[in-house]
Amino acid sequence: MDKKLLHTPEGVRDIYGREYAGKLQVQEKIHKQLNLYGYEDIQTPTFEFFDVFSKEIGTTPSRELYKFFDKEGNTLVLRPDFTPSMARCAAKYFMDMDVPIRFCYQGNTFTNTGNLQGKLKEVTQMGAELMGDGSIEADGEMIAMMIESLLAAGLCEFQVSIGEVEYFRGLCRQAGLTEETEYELRDFISGKNIFGAQELLLEKGIDQKTCDMFMQITECFGAMDALEKAESLVNNDRSLQAVARLKKLYHVLCSYGVEKYVSFDLGMLSKYNYYTGVIFKVFTYGVGDAVAKGGRYDNLLGYFGKKAPAIGFAVVVDDLWLALSRQKVADAIIECKVQTLTYTQENYEDQLQKAKQLREEGIRTVLTPACDSEV
Repeated sequence: MDKKLLHTPEGVRDIYGREYAGKLQVQEKIHKQLNLYGYEDIQTPTFEFFDVFSKEIGTTPSRELYKFFDKEGNTLVLRPDFTPSMARCAAKYFMDMDVPIRFCYQGNTFTNTGNLQGKLKEVTQMGAELMGDGSIEADGEMIAMMIESLLAAGLCEFQVSIGEVEYFRGLCRQAGLTEETEYELRDFISGKNIFGAQELLLEKGIDQKTCDMFMQITECFGAMDALEKAESLVNNDRSLQAVARLKKLYHVLCSYGVEKYVSFDLGMLSKYNYYTGVIFKVFTYGVGDAVAKGGRYDNLLGYFGKKAPAIGFAVVVDDLWLALSRQKVADAIIECKVQTLTYTQENYEDQLQKAKQLREEGIRTVLTPACDSEV
């Protein structure tokens, strides 16, 4: 046999033993927390039509999708992101419902990127979507539920960084930027690349005063004083309303008692263009990327024929488990004690009955033949 067949392709890996047991227990704890908030389980297909993740919708770039064809010639893709699938599903089955609907899900996503930098191409995600509620209270519920889910999973030290897409878009409209320039600038701002952002703006003929205003966005992070600074930088209604919404959101999160995990970052943006309002990411030590992220996407369902506001989040379970492992929390989570009973031909029936009794009591039990030294 070719030894290459024993290895996995780049960007994917086998997970087994204690690691997989721990990962499953983390998923179980998060799932229980989502159910406590009244979120119902839903499963969507692993692959969808290409157009569900099209450029117009503003999801993963085409070059990062795993694409293939069915026998009818339709272009299909492995899902890189759950949110568009959730939006499609909601539009199909809940078109006429006006009351808020709550979904939770778990499954794997697939991203065909060459820039791995330690990331996997296939990861497990768990998350929730609240559709049909555009209120600040819905924003607060989603963020608080995410925080409580991470705490339930065993993560103790983390920070939720909250931003607002509308703040940045208000600045772009105030500066008269085209949509194309806005997307280019978004990459620079979110990457804290102030030199690249300034060069782009000057190339587009933007005056120095406006350039300086954009540069100061990257400094608007931290506690509530970050919102005060962000508010002082702008004079357009769109951006000011975004700041006002974040202030109200903070009070909702205080009511949930989770404010100590929260900070603000008006320079934080997302690669997903379907986000329309509040966005958030969870950072912890031991992992280089966010272990959870989400935001509001009030226009996404409209692409599938149902106009409704929505907000959601996703936890990258693999990254969360890596963080728990590196923070020495994982061992406390794994509950995989196994009782081992050995048997001989003479006492097999007795040992079998003992094993059955232990299993009925919820104790994991292995029944194995005794080796010669034990006989």
